[in-house]
Amino acid sequence: MADSASIVTVHEEQPATPILFSNEFTDRELAAQRKAYIKSLVVGCLSMVVLMFSVFSIYWGALWKLPDHKLPGWVVVGWFLFSSTPCLTVNFQDFDGSTIGSTVANTLLSDTASTSRISWKQMPASHFSGPDEVGNSVVEQRVWMAVVIHANATSTLNSAASSVNSSYNGTQALTVYADEARNENAFRSLLRPYITTTMDTISQSFAHTFATQLANSSSSSIASILQSAPQIITQPVSYTIDNLRPFDVPVASAITFVGLIYLLVLCFFIVIIGSGARLASGIEMKLTTKSLIKVRLVSTLALYFMISLFYSTVSRAFQVNFDRKFGSAGFVIFWMVNFVGMLSVGLALEAMITLLTPRYMPFFMITWVITNVAVCFMPIEVLPHFYRYGYAYPFYNVSGAIRTILFGTKNQLGLHFGVLIAWTIVSLFTLPLFQWNARRMLTRQVSQPKAV
Repeated sequence: MADSASIVTVHEEQPATPILFSNEFTDRELAAQRKAYIKSLVVGCLSMVVLMFSVFSIYWGALWKLPDHKLPGWVVVGWFLFSSTPCLTVNFQDFDGSTIGSTVANTLLSDTASTSRISWKQMPASHFSGPDEVGNSVVEQRVWMAVVIHANATSTLNSAASSVNSSYNGTQALTVYADEARNENAFRSLLRPYITTTMDTISQSFAHTFATQLANSSSSSIASILQSAPQIITQPVSYTIDNLRPFDVPVASAITFVGLIYLLVLCFFIVIIGSGARLASGIEMKLTTKSLIKVRLVSTLALYFMISLFYSTVSRAFQVNFDRKFGSAGFVIFWMVNFVGMLSVGLALEAMITLLTPRYMPFFMITWVITNVAVCFMPIEVLPHFYRYGYAYPFYNVSGAIRTILFGTKNQLGLHFGVLIAWTIVSLFTLPLFQWNARRMLTRQVSQPKAV
């Protein structure tokens, strides 16, 4: 009987099994958990605030003051180049009594207004044999824009006024060479509005001056000119914009800018899928460190190779022409650009998730996206000097390579591939290092005796 009582007593003294899903958030017994929960929320919120002000400001800053610097431009008069920094006086040689050349060049070179978008520079006259070479210099990205005042422009105008030539066309006096595909945003929002406004002002001013000269000249009949060739007075000088590489593939906007974000998101998905697969299969804790590193690298390379192919095929499905620059090899080169681009940004994510763990990975992810995107929307030349890091960043080089393939802009594929491969090599060293360190810390943690 005593033994039975002892058994009953012992049974009654055992703690009751806790009941799940039975507490309110404000219950006293949840004080420790409630404190830890609120602390996590506060720390996470403060971290996001710091992230917004430190990282988001990079993208906001790239668009805040445009342009912070001017883009270089040339003025070519009768195959001879005249330009200077603003406010520098230049003496122009008069090749054919070129009133048009000196008027246009002096106006452009003296433009010091805050709205000016181009800084006109001086170049040796012997560099150019004709307009085609000037245009080629624009395509080769030696300059963003070039204004050519054609030879004999003034004498042609004077002759047309004397003979009342009804076929006179003032737009043949000036040609503006540009390359929209180099950066369509800069061309559309900075360069074209500026040059259009400036050249229209020059044209109107010159028309007023020329009409006054004709009115004071006894050898010309304004009435006769207005009747037979009014454009000689109303538009004696005008211009033609020769867009050498037009951005004429609308879907390319998704490839050269927004699509780069999608490319990075796809890499992030692959990183998460790979991490989940290793944990779900249990292989993470079974393999040696060396074998685990090999598995991660090989599987990642294989996935990027296949995903980059299907990503490239999406653009092909929407009839993007890849044959302009490299013929039938264009699509393969485009695929390789996307593949190496995914390696450059994706392996960095693969390495950093090991170092930061999935808990803190989103902070690196958003930083990685913004610092890449900030240098792709506008030319780095017009941004503050801080953004020159972009020349060495993956997105900038992927975008530059794609523009060459799609539009035939300056061929710098060797440089672009070199930068992307350099990022890949860095990650091929850091990923094994971070994995070794993570495994060492885990081994140490497991081997430590648990406190009783």
